[in-house]
Parts: sequence; structure tokens; C-alpha cells
Amino acid sequence: MMATATDVLEAVRAIPDPEIPVITIEGLGILRECRLDEAAGVVHVVITPTYSGCPAMRAIEDQIARVCRAHGLRAVVTSQLSPAWTTDWISPDAREALRRFGIAPPGPADADAGAGERAPRPVSVMIGGGRHTVACPRCGSEATSVISQFGSTACKALRRCDSCGDPFDEFKAL
Repeated sequence: MMATATDVLEAVRAIPDPEIPVITIEGLGILRECRLDEAAGVVHVVITPTYSGCPAMRAIEDQIARVCRAHGLRAVVTSQLSPAWTTDWISPDAREALRRFGIAPPGPADADAGAGERAPRPVSVMIGGGRHTVACPRCGSEATSVISQFGSTACKALRRCDSCGDPFDEFKAL
């Protein structure tokens, strides 16, 4: 019996992010489309990388192919670069999962942008990054400081809570 579109979509949606396995590719917001062509036995999947050159993309493509093969289907995975992914696409459930895992979820990337689009204006770039409030995912204190703009992965910064002293990753807003 061939898998139904619902079976395949649920299985693809449930694929964990290889760098942050407590969230799925759907929760991360990179899964753009998943469509089953039953006649051809092919699942067409469209994903958007979190940033250009993200090393996890190959692992995600491989996971999608494995899931589809497990359902007796072939995967055709396409990367869609426009519109560019933004942390605003991370679901509320995934943000909460990040916090419970000890990673501060990102704040809004761009308050002027609508869902799935970027605001058509220049982006300010500051050496050392802008000042913003990040709550500690462990104790909730907003008294935190940046240790390094470069965390355990390129999309995270390393911070320390000035109240409880714990270090933690902050998912950078993009």
C-alpha cells in the first residue's frame, strides 16, 4: 500500500533539525512545501536554508530522502532562496521548545515585514551587534550579557545570565 499524502507530509514535518533536535524543520520554518505526486511516486519538497551555506541543509535533504524512501517514494528536494528565511518563521511551539532546551529564542527580526516577506528598506549593520534584551531561558532574568557573537552554531550567540550565572545560547534574529 502506497503512503498517503498525509502520511508523508506528517513524516517530513516531524524531521528534527540536525543542529537543534528539539525542533522540527516545520517548526523552524524552513519547510515551505511538501507535495506527493502519486502517479510518479515522487514527493516534491521545498525548503529554505536558514542562511547561505548552512551546513545542516545537506543533512536535512538526506533525512527527507530517507523518510520518503521509508514510505516507498522518491524525494525531489528543492532549495528556495527567495524570500530569504527569517527567524520570524519559527513557530511559537518551536520557540518554546528552544527556551525549554536552554536556548533563548530570537526576538522579532523585522517588525515592519509581513509574514513571509522582508521589509523593502536598508538593513542597519553594527559592529558588535545592537543592544537588545534577552531573557535567560533558565531563570527568566533579563539581566544577561553577550560573551561572544559566535555560539555553538553560526545562527547562535553565546550569552551569560548575570543573575544565575549560567551560560546559554541565543538564537540570533535574522
